[in-house]
Amino acid sequence: MSSSYAYEYKVVTFRESLVGDALDSDKLEKVLNKHAEDGWQLKALTAADVKGRIGPGAVEGLLLTFERPRG
Repeated sequence: MSSSYAYEYKVVTFRESLVGDALDSDKLEKVLNKHAEDGWQLKALTAADVKGRIGPGAVEGLLLTFERPRG
């Protein structure tokens, strides 16, 4: 497989315990800004049930898809 792609992508899971229906926007902003410092641009934000916790079911969370030019 060739590495001639112009962009690379990264998917980050943002899990946060929800209090009521409020997501911690300060924590989300820090995650976005940290990735921006490394050249990543937010391409998509998707709400999803995120697995991985002990017990039944899943936690509401976000999948953040970032893109940056390869190089």
